[in-house]
Amino acid sequence: MDFSGLYQRYAPDVYRFALYLTGQRSDAEDITAETFARVWTSSVPLEMVTVKAYLFTIARNLYRQGLRGKSRHVELDEGLQDPRSDPFAEVAQEERLQNTMVALQQLPEISRSALLMYALDGMPYEQISQVLKLSLPAVKVKIHRARLALAGISNEL
Repeated sequence: MDFSGLYQRYAPDVYRFALYLTGQRSDAEDITAETFARVWTSSVPLEMVTVKAYLFTIARNLYRQGLRGKSRHVELDEGLQDPRSDPFAEVAQEERLQNTMVALQQLPEISRSALLMYALDGMPYEQISQVLKLSLPAVKVKIHRARLALAGISNEL
């Protein structure tokens, strides 16, 4: 697969993973771009079982190295009009998403990463254990506890 095909196929998954990991769109965009830049410039062949696991490993490492600290926050003009048809439904959905994002940010990074890889991307436990460098039972426990904690935090919000 050429680089363009690789990017088109996996960029949405990497972006979604980074977005839920960081909680910020601009950080997720930066991490996604940097992930693919590193793949493009790497002379090392892919060593992970799947390409997605390899890309998630790079994205998670970038997050952990502090790219998240360079976030750019810009206030939007409140006078902007939303062109969508049902703004009330959009607001309710956005509020649920924001509550979920807040709850996710309260989880430890490793638990959040494991949960996101499993729940959002359907990554098998074995691949998650390779990415996070944890044993298979530890990955299962992290995901289970993250779900319980997320449910408890969501109920508080």
